[in-house]
Amino acid sequence: MSEDLKGGSGTDRRRALCGGGPAIILIAPQLGENIGTAARAMANCALDDLRLVSPREGWPSAKAVSAASGADWVIEKARLYPSVEAAIGGLVHVYAASARERSMVKREIGPRAATLEMRAALGAGEPCGVLFGPERTGLLNDEMALADTVLKIPLNPGFSSLNLAQAVLILGYEWFSAAGTPAPQALETRQTLSSAPSRPAEKAELFSFFDHLEEALSEKGFFGEPQKRPSMVRNLRNLFQRAGCTEQELRTLHGVVTALAGPRKRKREGKTG
Repeated sequence: MSEDLKGGSGTDRRRALCGGGPAIILIAPQLGENIGTAARAMANCALDDLRLVSPREGWPSAKAVSAASGADWVIEKARLYPSVEAAIGGLVHVYAASARERSMVKREIGPRAATLEMRAALGAGEPCGVLFGPERTGLLNDEMALADTVLKIPLNPGFSSLNLAQAVLILGYEWFSAAGTPAPQALETRQTLSSAPSRPAEKAELFSFFDHLEEALSEKGFFGEPQKRPSMVRNLRNLFQRAGCTEQELRTLHGVVTALAGPRKRKREGKTG
């Protein structure tokens, strides 16, 4: 077999490339090389939706291309976003990869069960994604609060640290190996429920409700001392994330907030003079 057809070790360019799956969202990745090796892990496992939020070294990155070792299509398709909210706005289900204990109530799940859930959700037309934080610090609590579920990889409790590409590869392997595995009964039930007239809310719709609710509560003095506001906001957001609201339910909740607090004040357009 010619080298042109074989490519690098383990690569056969005569075969069709696989793609699809959940979005992989890297938040503030520190090095282009880390983006590239994560893209390579995605390509190994037939994932190709790479989303980048404020990479430290900018984008595009020659270092990422080099480290991707031929996973060029993943790098070329990668999309750049200014914020986590923008990166996940069109998604319905978001998982947050984290090894740290957090002081918030979140559903936790392992990568194998998570990939089965994601396959069921994607089959029902509900886009999914997984958040990965910066290599040195991981996800911030405010970023965790934007996710529905915490994704935990069970490893040695005394040494569970992974680099970015390793974490992506473990999730990707479970995704790829779960192909053809029947969804558990609980997931089949959720698919049935999601076929109701009102579709599951996208994250952008949920964030709009958060803005409305938090604006109204702030005007009424609910948050009290400024230093308490961040944790109170996270608690509220986690509550509504767990509720799994539909688009219709969010419209109802908007109406509830308006009825209690009055119409939203129109933001000024930045006029001068």
